[in-house]
Order: sequence, then C-alpha cells, then structure tokens
Amino acid sequence: MSLVEERLAPADARRAMPDARRAMPEARRAMIDSQLRTSGVNALAVLNAFNTVARETFVSADRRAVAYADRAVPLDGARVLAPAVTHGQMLEAAATRTEDRALLIGGGTGYLAALLMQLVGSLTVVEDDAALLAATPERSGEWHEGPLTAGWAAAAPYSLIVIDGAIEQLPQAIADQLAPDGRIITGLIQRGVARLAEGRKSGGAGPNGAGGGVAFAALGEADFAVLAAFAAEKKWSF
Repeated sequence: MSLVEERLAPADARRAMPDARRAMPEARRAMIDSQLRTSGVNALAVLNAFNTVARETFVSADRRAVAYADRAVPLDGARVLAPAVTHGQMLEAAATRTEDRALLIGGGTGYLAALLMQLVGSLTVVEDDAALLAATPERSGEWHEGPLTAGWAAAAPYSLIVIDGAIEQLPQAIADQLAPDGRIITGLIQRGVARLAEGRKSGGAGPNGAGGGVAFAALGEADFAVLAAFAAEKKWSF
C-alpha cells in the first residue's frame, strides 16, 4: 500500500497497519523456531541469515500474508519460492564457508541468493526467466540471465553450487564448473521422489547416470519443485 493509499484508508485500517508491519518479524521468528529448528536446521549463521532476510519482500503483494507459511509460495509462471525448511536444509547441508565461491542456479526472485550472500565469500546467480528477473526486489551477488542448465562458466570454478529445485540429471557443463574439492547441493529425483542431495566430484557418473563426474548422496526426502530443464532424456522400450 502506498503512502497516499494509507492516508485515504479508513481509520480502522490505518490503526491496523502498524500491527501488520510488526507481524512480519514475529512471523519470521516463528518460522525459525517452529519450522527450521524443529527440522534440524540449527547452524547459527544460517538461522541469523533467515532472521535478517525479509521473506515477504520476495513474493508478490497478494501473497505476502502466506510468505511464512510452511509451504511453497507460487511465483510467476511455473516456478515457486521453496518452503523455508527446504532452503534451510540446503544451507545446513552446504556447510558454507566465508571463502566459498558459490554459484546459485535458479535465482528466482532473489530470496535464496539473499540468504547465501551472508554465508559465502562471493556469489554468482543465473536465472533464465525474464519475468522473475524483473520481479526481483534486490539482487544479492552477481546476476546473469541465461539457461539454468549451462550454469555460468565465466566465473568458474566454484567451491559450492546450489541448484534451487529438483533435477533428474546434472548436465556436464555444470559438473565441469565444480572445483575438484567442491560440492553441489540440490534436489534430486530418485525413483520419482525428491530428495535433498549432495554431489561431489568422482571418477565416474553418479546414481542413474546423473552427474557425469559428480556422485550424489541422498540426504533425505525434501519438498522440492521439479526443474523441467533438468529432466532426464526419456528412454523408449518396446
């Protein structure tokens, strides 16, 4: 609501506005206590990042009331803002370091980038959806528009690659951008189920051929939206 709209609002609505503004920080603290901590997200740096970043600013105005609900929030098109628990589990698993050179694939409207930027040394973000790029309220890190499956080779190698969604296979282009001792944190579809997974460089391909030089270890089921661009090639049988 603009300042003009606020002045023209009924008196009862104007009195309620400060309460609504106070409610968001309270909802953020409740999210940390009742969603993140209870799901094993306890790293102090990660919790501090969640407490600092206003999740509601990364969704459209008509969805801000549900920004802190324990579920995904739709964005423009087919993409969603993942539940806070999913992002929290990803960051906990990433074991971020202040010297990390990180790549975020799927910047969306910028929420995960804002969290990551507080935990790593440098951050490169790639997003392929022009509408989401236009809707981003703030851009933490260096943002680029391009296909998600290509990553961003110009700033490679990365010690940490985070893919904000579930993939069926990892393109070789992205595997090549991972530093030898680096790790990939992503959702991974295995037998039709989305799981949080960590990938590390290996001599061969990972499970089901995924990785092409990156082996994945599943860390548990998680609430990921599937990234269609990373679908495995269909195999026909007769």
